[in-house]
Amino acid sequence: MKEEQRPYLLKETTWKEVQRTKYDIAILPWGATEAHNYHLPYGTDFFLAESVAAEAARKTWENGHKVIVLPAIPFGVNTGQIEIPLCINMNPSTQLQVLKDILYGLNHHDIRKLVIVNGHGGNHFKQIIRELYESYPEVFVAALNWWEGLDRHDYFTDPGDHADEMETSAMMHLFPHLVLPLEEAGSGTSIPYKIKALREGWVSTQRLWHQATVDTGVGDPKFSTAEKGKRFFDAATDLIAEFLGDLAMIDPDEMYQAE
Repeated sequence: MKEEQRPYLLKETTWKEVQRTKYDIAILPWGATEAHNYHLPYGTDFFLAESVAAEAARKTWENGHKVIVLPAIPFGVNTGQIEIPLCINMNPSTQLQVLKDILYGLNHHDIRKLVIVNGHGGNHFKQIIRELYESYPEVFVAALNWWEGLDRHDYFTDPGDHADEMETSAMMHLFPHLVLPLEEAGSGTSIPYKIKALREGWVSTQRLWHQATVDTGVGDPKFSTAEKGKRFFDAATDLIAEFLGDLAMIDPDEMYQAE
């Protein structure tokens, strides 16, 4: 049976459809290409970002809001993993230039809202969005980490930070053919800083993954299941779709509510 094109995914949509549709929001999945312990693929972050964006867009589209998911960007900020083979880095300054080019195209075609659905903890868009405003104040830009709207402790036994129970469960649900058996995974043990302030997190620095991890994972994936992944994925995309629906209905010039 032939699968139908999904009109909310630009990579599957024809110009015949695009030219007759007025889109409320563009959605940009952004991931990374990096090692994820021994059992998950290098593409985990952009696989998940794209899947979450697509599912949230589907739910938003079915609620009557015309959103369009742009093709996912597979490279993220990986300066801390540069010693790990084939962890491909894209600097924040490059991300800024990529977003400027994307905003130029969106603005030129009268799409005034962009939401970045981030799948990689090393990507931080807050400062970039501030700088983008200087060039494109007429385009509303927001970014979200797809996993942060929910309390992961409500869904997982022992959530970690990277290639952990959450990411592994989500991949087991969405891409089971790309996940190796859990007995082949490392423990995800991380090595803490010697300095107390860095351990506590109120002082930050670049984490060097070849020194701070044993197997590139942070968090034990042993309790992962596809069922946990589905439950979390469904809840996360419901929440993101709710946000997208709210955003679609508001004028960016009327974003603030007086008491």
